Amino acid sequence: MTKTIAIEFLCRVDEFTVTQLLDIIKQQMQDGVEKIILLISSSGGNVFYGLSVYNFLKGMPIEVITHNFGSVDSSAGVIYCAGSKRYSSPDARFLIHPLTWTYGDTTTLYEEQMEENLKKLRIDSENVVGVLATATGKKEEEIAKDMKNRKHLNPEQAKEYGLVHEIKENLIEKGTAIFKIKCHP
Repeated sequence: MTKTIAIEFLCRVDEFTVTQLLDIIKQQMQDGVEKIILLISSSGGNVFYGLSVYNFLKGMPIEVITHNFGSVDSSAGVIYCAGSKRYSSPDARFLIHPLTWTYGDTTTLYEEQMEENLKKLRIDSENVVGVLATATGKKEEEIAKDMKNRKHLNPEQAKEYGLVHEIKENLIEKGTAIFKIKCHP
């Protein structure tokens, strides 16, 4: 029988939460876990960390199932796409939107720094479009247009879109161990 765990990710995508997630996965793999059910409800966050988790999960020799149990927005959608099976609860939602760059109140940048940041933003955007296109089977141009238009999807629409494989209420089997990612203290 396949050893399975569930991980609840009910927080933003950032260094603090992603570090915990990867630490749990690595430890559980050492303990013989072969299947992870990643329960996600997140408003998104940092694209760097979202893409890093996606690539990490896709590169691991384990089965990853993702389940939206509330809201999968922004970079959380990238992580969600790492699932070989992608489920959604009936009353969940999804948001695909363009990437942003946030500066602090006192940040001063030279023109070259702004151009460099714009290049990074464009590459990240291309990477997110690629992940979503691969997961949904849609053309990258269509995904880019939907991102620009801030596409909101309910579970049925997300299933038609190719993002969700199945809509179901049951998150995990009885007796499955659940690990929780802590949000910021």
